[in-house]
Amino acid sequence: MAINIMEAKLAKTPSPTDIPSKNNGDEAFLREVDEAVRQSDFQNFMKKYGWWLLGLIILGLAAFGAYIWQANEQEKANGLIAEQYVTALDKLQGGDVAGATKGFEALTKAEQPGYRALSMMMIANIYAGEKQTAKAVAQYDKVIKDESLPQEFRNLSLIRQTTLNFEVMKPQAVVDAMKDLAKPGNPWFGSAGELTALAYMKMGKEDLAGPIFAQIAQQKDLPESLRGRAGQMAGMLGIDVIQENDTKNNAQANANGSKDSATKESE
Repeated sequence: MAINIMEAKLAKTPSPTDIPSKNNGDEAFLREVDEAVRQSDFQNFMKKYGWWLLGLIILGLAAFGAYIWQANEQEKANGLIAEQYVTALDKLQGGDVAGATKGFEALTKAEQPGYRALSMMMIANIYAGEKQTAKAVAQYDKVIKDESLPQEFRNLSLIRQTTLNFEVMKPQAVVDAMKDLAKPGNPWFGSAGELTALAYMKMGKEDLAGPIFAQIAQQKDLPESLRGRAGQMAGMLGIDVIQENDTKNNAQANANGSKDSATKESE
């Protein structure tokens, strides 16, 4: 009987696993509180700043949309300007000088600086072709002085203007105009160098003109016609361009041979 009573008491005694963990309960409670706080903070934040955030998002989307629209419109505008330029060129080639001039004049107001410069120069070329040198020179001068245009077009206009005006310009004025372009390695060295050398010849400074002609003749990336003409001028001034090339090539070969010998000796 006593054994049965003891067994019954033991049966009613809960095991450790049957007792709820106080720590587990606290952690669950804390998680619920933390989640509630987070949710409350988020709701308060959205109440306070939600409209501002929504406004920024809408503004960003609007700005992006405006950028895409502007890019598309710019591309359309570029295509239209290109078509107008080609149309003016076709008219010029077809003999409709008045129509071409009118088309180019309209393009001188284009937003695109490249087409604006090309159109201004084409008008100058038309004047030059009609022997209206003064008008052509004045038109090129507009390109030269317009700082909003690409420098390449301004440099080319300066060379064209100087070429047209060469006979009436003082030789020193030609040299001064070409001084920044008449340098070996400059993309405009061929034309600018030739004008400079011719100006030196008019000044009687053949000792300065000859070396420039020789440099032009030896620069292989220039047009063959320009190099040939410069070579002839150099020869007239007593400079044998072919002999100079041979001398330079021999000197280079000797220098390379010396380097090879030094390399072998060091090995």
